[in-house]
Amino acid sequence: MAKASLTSSKLVAVLVISAFGALSGLAYPRFSLWPLIFVSVAGIFALLRNRSLPQAAVLGFFAGEAFYVSQIYWISQYLGPVPLIALATLEALIFAVGAVAITLIWRLIDRMPQSAAVWAAAPLLATVWIAREWISINWPYGGFPWARLAMSQSESPLADWAYLGGLPLLGWVVALIAGIAAQAFGERSRVRLISRITALRMTAIIAVFAVGILVTPPTNAEAGIIKIAAVQGNANAGLFANPVRGSILEKHLRASRLVLPPKSTEKPDLVVWPENSADINPASDPTTAIELNNFVTNQLGAPLILGTITERDSKFYNESQLWLPDKGPVDYYAKKRPVPFAEYVPDRDFWYALAPDLIGLIAHGYDFGTRDGIYEVAKTKVGVNICFEIAVDELNRDLVSGGARVIVSQTNNSDFGHSDETFQQAAIARLRAIETGRVVVNDSTVGVTAAFAPDGSTIASIEAFKPGAIKFDAALRLSTTPAYWFGPLFVFAVNLSAVIALAISITLELTTRKRRKRGEV
Repeated sequence: MAKASLTSSKLVAVLVISAFGALSGLAYPRFSLWPLIFVSVAGIFALLRNRSLPQAAVLGFFAGEAFYVSQIYWISQYLGPVPLIALATLEALIFAVGAVAITLIWRLIDRMPQSAAVWAAAPLLATVWIAREWISINWPYGGFPWARLAMSQSESPLADWAYLGGLPLLGWVVALIAGIAAQAFGERSRVRLISRITALRMTAIIAVFAVGILVTPPTNAEAGIIKIAAVQGNANAGLFANPVRGSILEKHLRASRLVLPPKSTEKPDLVVWPENSADINPASDPTTAIELNNFVTNQLGAPLILGTITERDSKFYNESQLWLPDKGPVDYYAKKRPVPFAEYVPDRDFWYALAPDLIGLIAHGYDFGTRDGIYEVAKTKVGVNICFEIAVDELNRDLVSGGARVIVSQTNNSDFGHSDETFQQAAIARLRAIETGRVVVNDSTVGVTAAFAPDGSTIASIEAFKPGAIKFDAALRLSTTPAYWFGPLFVFAVNLSAVIALAISITLELTTRKRRKRGEV
């Protein structure tokens, strides 16, 4: 009976921690119930306390599986359920390792004097979570830079923490609040002490939100403005869409005319089209080149940034091109970070042997670009990234380092249908605007197409799954944010602190076990 009860309690723990993991999905766009992320993470923290390491690994795996599936279910709309299960399971395994680390940290906290534990617990828990997150977004095959805690806060009062330290610091702040709550759940002290500690914790949480509210990222134009038009063709440019040749290009030409009627005197300085907006590469097709050059020269009267697929030296690239009136294509940027198992297959022979039908769907992979993604437009520098690259910290930092005064993120969300993915990506673009101190233009084939100011506010937007175009003034900024300088140092400090804390905890664990064997404990 006792054994059955023990088994039942373990099953309950698995179900409860899985529920906490799944709850996270509601915190992210499109639902954006951002306070729920604190409940989700706090519940996971609390349930990993006082566990054996094998129990922590099992609980962490199920929590991670639920955590990721609830947020990235839209992957199944691209290549079916197998890639979703495979990716979520891989991330869950990393999550399980992180869960073991959290349990070890709890043991370190429980060995501390109460006065020290009060202050150290939440920061240590937050540090280990963000260190685990850093592994997930960087490994394997370049990592999966999605489902980060920071991304749940794009519409919360905490969002401006990204201005101070980037997405890593914002994520750490989220985990810190969750850690404070988790520690309070398991408090086992005198009532008076609990009361005093609770007051301190509430003060800390209020202070964290106050900083987020009081910090106001500057939005003023330091180097003038650039008039931008962003176009959304509402074209199905998905991997398996099989549209009529040239129809996607035509839809973006047509949508461009919505904001740029013939003989218009209000010409923009730059027109932006999304990723894969030209299903015929105009740089290599003479007929299309003539048509597009006439359009850019005679109707737009302004530079055009478009997206297409290019073959060069028997290699394929997901490419952005810059076209100028009377000059045609003058510059290009090829995607540096194609998405593994979507845009290319790493270790293809190995994976093909395991899943030939699935891998066979990806006929050819895109090669890795090497150019800097900086365009000279209208006497300023425009930084360009493509699709998932908006979620990669270092690539966006490189654009600022390269002198970009405004950032354009070209994306194609057609493969993910009417799912949360397009809204999640727009939320990431919003946070990047705050982090970089630059206007960020998120331009999608089907939406959400929007321009975000350096304080995260929406300058202009187009409703998802509708053709349209928007014109707006983008302030050009020269200065860098605190996140530009502090962000990389913070990441280094977090990872180093996590390693040190875990090393101390493991050392104490091994010492205690040796003493037990000798009968000293």
